[in-house]
Amino acid sequence: MLTHPGEDTLVASWRALARLSHGAHLSYRDRSVAAVFPSWAPLNNAIMNGPTTPEAAGAAAAELAGVFQAAGVPTWALWLWSPLTVLEPPATVESVAGMIEDTKTLVMTRTLTPGALPSPAAVRTSIEAASLATDEPVRALSEPDDIPGLDGWVFVHEGAAVAGAWSYLHGTDCGLYAIGTVPHLRRRGLAAALIQHVLADAYRRGARTASLQSTRMGVPLYRSLGFAPIGRYEEWVPAATPSTP
Repeated sequence: MLTHPGEDTLVASWRALARLSHGAHLSYRDRSVAAVFPSWAPLNNAIMNGPTTPEAAGAAAAELAGVFQAAGVPTWALWLWSPLTVLEPPATVESVAGMIEDTKTLVMTRTLTPGALPSPAAVRTSIEAASLATDEPVRALSEPDDIPGLDGWVFVHEGAAVAGAWSYLHGTDCGLYAIGTVPHLRRRGLAAALIQHVLADAYRRGARTASLQSTRMGVPLYRSLGFAPIGRYEEWVPAATPSTP
């Protein structure tokens, strides 16, 4: 059972995104829930449920290895919850059988209130276009995906989408994901303006909280927008990638 803030929204967003990717599905186990995306590598992740101990994590990892292998997915990540709200300390568990420690992300949340500023430069589009706009300018935007609650967003600057994000509205929580700006336009406030627009839209549609996962680089931005850390995910990946015939 998922109990930490933002987890229900995150898993629901994976379920919605699975509708856009061939063969994608969610796999629920006693110890975990996994997003299995054979055609979309970054989304192959699993969250472990229950107490985080080396034994429990190892058992969950062994079970999940079979799930991803059956789907033909060689690379995936196991996310372990920790109540720590900084990225520096070592992982909560010293080792997970068959896995190696990869990275950590802070889980950050905030309460939504009236007053977030919408921007005429923020445009709703497809998840694919929003994803592309975090790496390179996109001039031809596709129509939004017809999936309730799931939205792709871009910030348009000088005729091209140069920042992107996804949002998923789950009950009264708005999850924000895959936020980024093209490299040569970073640190100009474009992502901040896009996020403020998304939050204003979410509040208008009934959201009263927002949640996201942040890398170290994104923490100052999200703090400036009112987000505060409430825990972190510690990510572990398979120690060796299985060979394919």
